[in-house]
Amino acid sequence: MALTGDAAGQAKREAIELIHRLPDEATLADIIDALILKLKVDEGLQDVAEGRVISHEEVMRRLRTWRASEGH
Repeated sequence: MALTGDAAGQAKREAIELIHRLPDEATLADIIDALILKLKVDEGLQDVAEGRVISHEEVMRRLRTWRASEGH
């Protein structure tokens, strides 16, 4: 997903703020992990906002089906 204009600027500002909140000892791997976590959380929140969710009961049903097919 390519961002343009204000959205790109906002994404950059959020990334910089996140990096500034990390401890001074943070490694590049720590920074990347934090950025990926933020990205995934933001994507999940967007999914919720757009109604792309399934119920707990449906998750459990799918898990049971998957486990049965795997022989667990």
